Amino acid sequence: MGYSMVFIVSSLLLVLQLSTVAAKGKAVPPPIMAPAPAPGPEYTNLTNLLSVAGPFHTFLNYLESTKVMETFQTQANNTEEGITLFVPKDSAFTSLKKPSLSNLTADQLKSLCLFHALPNYYSLADFKNLSDMSPINTFAGGNLYALNFTDDSGTVHLNSGWSRTKVSSAVRTTFPVAVYQVDKVLLPEAIFGTDLPPMPAPAPAPVKDIAPAADGPVADQAGRARAAASPASSSPSASYRMVSWGILNHLVLAIAGGFLMFFL
Repeated sequence: MGYSMVFIVSSLLLVLQLSTVAAKGKAVPPPIMAPAPAPGPEYTNLTNLLSVAGPFHTFLNYLESTKVMETFQTQANNTEEGITLFVPKDSAFTSLKKPSLSNLTADQLKSLCLFHALPNYYSLADFKNLSDMSPINTFAGGNLYALNFTDDSGTVHLNSGWSRTKVSSAVRTTFPVAVYQVDKVLLPEAIFGTDLPPMPAPAPAPVKDIAPAADGPVADQAGRARAAASPASSSPSASYRMVSWGILNHLVLAIAGGFLMFFL
């Protein structure tokens, strides 16, 4: 009995020792780490962007005074669609004499600012498709606040229904923000009407002096042509009278000469 207990205890100790040795010799795999999340788009500060580029100070002041900049900033950084801005330079506002933006109400001025942006990101290559899909609604919304695009061999033209302009340069084209410089302020049809401003009339072409010189052969021919076309010289009765008087004069002179010779 005593030997049996010793054998059992020894066997258990041997099994435990072998299990420990096997555990030490077996490699334990490292824990599986979850992949790091992909970095999101970099935050874009539109105020800083327009302050450095340009100069776009006039348009930037309108965006901030109407609170439209907050709308654009949210669209740029908190949506998956992104934003496309068309920004006029300061000189575009300076050259804008009629109509004057000073006569607009606060709501109209806000709509004009919203009219300069699309609620989606568009690269330069995308404007070819936009020209086929025109008109495109802007942030201002509604058909009267839509823009028509035309891609002419890579040059993007915009038509608001009241003003026409083109994209003169790309300020930024990195998703989610695209900023393009335009030559003129975009004037929406809903505010300024459907009639385009009158285009200046082209200057009349100079009239060349085609009259020939007085002493040239062409002038002589022209003079003879005018004389031939005059009523006095082209009248048949006048020519007949001149020929009759000539014959009568010769006849009188011949008779007078004959009498003189007879008496002499």
